Amino acid sequence: MTTDLLKANELHKVDPVFGQLSFDGHEQVVFCHDKDTGLKAIIGIHNTVLGPALGGTRMWKYTNEWEALNDVLRLSRGMTFKNSISGLNLGGGKAVIIGDAKTEKTPELMTRFGQFVDSLSGKYITAEDVGMETKDMDIVSEVTKHVAGISVEKGGSGNPSPVTAYGVFMGMKAAAKYKFGSDNLEGKRVLVQGIGHVGEVLVKHLAESGALVTVTDINEERTHQVAAKYGAKVFAGGDLYGADVDIYAPCALGATINDDTINNIKASIIAGAANNQLANEAVHGKLLKERGILYAPDFLINAGGVINVYSELVKWTNAQVMEKTENIYNTALEIFDFADKNSITTHQAALSIAQKRIDDRKNELQK
Repeated sequence: MTTDLLKANELHKVDPVFGQLSFDGHEQVVFCHDKDTGLKAIIGIHNTVLGPALGGTRMWKYTNEWEALNDVLRLSRGMTFKNSISGLNLGGGKAVIIGDAKTEKTPELMTRFGQFVDSLSGKYITAEDVGMETKDMDIVSEVTKHVAGISVEKGGSGNPSPVTAYGVFMGMKAAAKYKFGSDNLEGKRVLVQGIGHVGEVLVKHLAESGALVTVTDINEERTHQVAAKYGAKVFAGGDLYGADVDIYAPCALGATINDDTINNIKASIIAGAANNQLANEAVHGKLLKERGILYAPDFLINAGGVINVYSELVKWTNAQVMEKTENIYNTALEIFDFADKNSITTHQAALSIAQKRIDDRKNELQK
């Protein structure tokens, strides 16, 4: 055994995949590598009981490959429950491409990635996520039919971000209804962290509803542009999580609710578009409940995007997509009520409802 391998084993003290903390009985994990294009990707297929695994592809400059593996495992698991609780006949999957989307993404790389997706024969259907655009999915669609989120010109539903943002907005209104007694967001102080494709549209909805919006993003220039466009403020404090706001909306990467931040949070509601917002679902979900902070489960309220791309597979109209996305409001209220009646966290409530649908289907298939 080489010195490097010994060091790796000593560092992780686990099997490279099956021993990962984020491994949750995943059905398949596919490592994709192509020297000519520089492609390094991982496809995680968590569960296909309800149907083929659908989930977007994220391109990110991960610190190392272990970080990328952890991300794809967490994200693909989240997609299983997102698709289930949304009533979609889909399983959960996700893909990550290791690299800087701004400088390392090429048509050749996307084509090669599409070929890897195609090799799975429909068990995994991809779409866009962080670092990806509709035009990238158009390239993928040239080598595989197992792709959604392609452009309208190519027969797809286009960029799913606006629908994702609308679903988050509806989930936030439901949380306000449950916490404050009214879903009217006028005058409510909302901090939006991350103003990418989804975050900006959410800011638009909030501004139009009369909310007092504060924005923050790692891209300072874009932060000021979006703030000026929608009449929002730019966050200028030192402690983002201790901001004196009514609603905190994490719309960037996940795990912002963690040991370092959770005790600082002053918001009464957490409702945002980011995936896997709780660094530790059991620990941090419970702490939020104990502190009286209402958490709108991310995999429920950010499901508008997957509803939109699913429409390409089942040929829903735009009106049907928006109707099903708007229903996130009602589902969220049901979950908040279920959590209270059963003295569990909102995350546990959403998870249990999603898992029951999967278990029921599994039992049907085994009969």
